[in-house]
Amino acid sequence: MLAYVQVSLNKRNEQDVYDSLTDMSEVKEVHILFGEWDLIALLEMNSPEHLGSFVMEKIRSLPGVNLTSTMIVAK
Repeated sequence: MLAYVQVSLNKRNEQDVYDSLTDMSEVKEVHILFGEWDLIALLEMNSPEHLGSFVMEKIRSLPGVNLTSTMIVAK
């Protein structure tokens, strides 16, 4: 399954978080954004449970990550 995760940061460390995300095998794409969200990542996961634990344990634990929003791809 595919999902997009939008990431909001509480400090200006986009490049650090970008680099951390690109090192994760589950992350297929990462882009730095202008606007309300700072980054968006495309993830490929085996299940919704794996997606949830990955976002909580891997992405939200990165230094500077303030908020995430996950959108599962329907098709």
